[in-house]
Parts: sequence; C-alpha cells; structure tokens
Amino acid sequence: MKILFIEDDPTTREFIEKGLCRRGYVVDVTEDGERGLQLALSSQYDLVILDVMLPGRDGFWVLSEMRRAGNKTPALFLSARAEVSDRIHGLDLGADDYLPKPFAFAELASRVRAIVRRRLEEPPDRILRVADLTLDLDRLVVFRGSCKIDLSAKQLALLEFMMRNQGCVLSRSMILEKVWGYGFETRSNVIDVHITSLRRKIDRDFEPKLLHTLRGLGYVLEGRNG
Repeated sequence: MKILFIEDDPTTREFIEKGLCRRGYVVDVTEDGERGLQLALSSQYDLVILDVMLPGRDGFWVLSEMRRAGNKTPALFLSARAEVSDRIHGLDLGADDYLPKPFAFAELASRVRAIVRRRLEEPPDRILRVADLTLDLDRLVVFRGSCKIDLSAKQLALLEFMMRNQGCVLSRSMILEKVWGYGFETRSNVIDVHITSLRRKIDRDFEPKLLHTLRGLGYVLEGRNG
C-alpha cells in the first residue's frame, strides 16, 4: 500500500514516516502543499495523509484541488486545529477522516487500517483517468482529450491494468500474469508488440507522453511534468 504524507514539521514527519514504513506501507513524503498536490495528481496512492497548516498552500487547499481535479484518493487530515468547525470543513471538502493533534500513533495506524478496509470493500472504479487519458469500462471507450481511440480487447485489458497501477513500474512478467492470465514465456515478444501498438495509439499524436519504458525494469503509465 502506497501513502503520500504531507507534513512540514520535521519531527512529526520523521516519526510518522518511520512508523508507517515499519508496518509495511510505502511512504512518499513532502513538506510543501503545492508539491504534495503535484504528487497526488501525477502518481497513484492508496491514501493521502496531510497536515492542515502547511507553509504556502494549506492542506484544505490541497484536498480541495484534488477533488476538483476528480482525484478520489482517500484522505486523512492531521492537525492541531481541533475546533469542530475545522473538522467539519475538512470532512466537507472530501476527507475520509480528521485526527486532531496530539494523538497516539496506534490511533493513527488504526484509522489508516479502517480507511483501507473501507476502500477495499468498495467496487472498483469504472472510469479511469491518467492526465487527459480516459477509459470508460462500462462503454468500453477510450479518449485522449476529446479524441476517441479505438483499441482491441487485449489492448483495453492492458490499458486498464496499467491505469489501475498508474505510476507503478510493471514488469513484463507482471503484465503477462495479470493481462494474459497464463504461462507465456517471458522471452516472448508479445508484450513488446502490444506495448508498441498501445503507445502508438495513445501517445504518438498527443502530449504529454504517458507510456514510458524503463529499460531492464518494465513499463510505467503516468503523466510527467516537463
């Protein structure tokens, strides 16, 4: 499970990051609200934990912008602002929970588990988005911006797998197992053929490029700045 943690206090940041990592979570950390928003929108996280009082753009702004962009990643506020009005405001913005400081780490860990459990019980999204690439699984249509893209059934399955794991490096063996579902030889060029074809359709005539090759590692689908 991958968590984005946005916190400007170095002591709190280090303490919580270490605690979450010891419990098996992968944690990306930033102290800046604007940078946190960039990470939240460009990578796939299972949970965003964020302080309210950040330098520059505060946590309320970060979550508001995430939701405005259609990002539904669960969010948990941590804040010394414990007034009922602040907690209501955070929840109204779309937070899943609001934990006032100070708190015991055991309580934070319990709330994280509860959010993850609720998410696992939810049906998977039927409309997937990465940057301006959209896959509607009910209608089986793909758009890059306003341009419709025709894909084969296998290309749709490959794209769905990559979009559900956006920002994650996917090895050829992972793709073979999840998309083809049976024992292809990993030396087969079936992955290369389908990746090349998919890249031509979703990237060739568009910017930014979304499907990237990491030589010797695999492939990643994500929007990259610059």
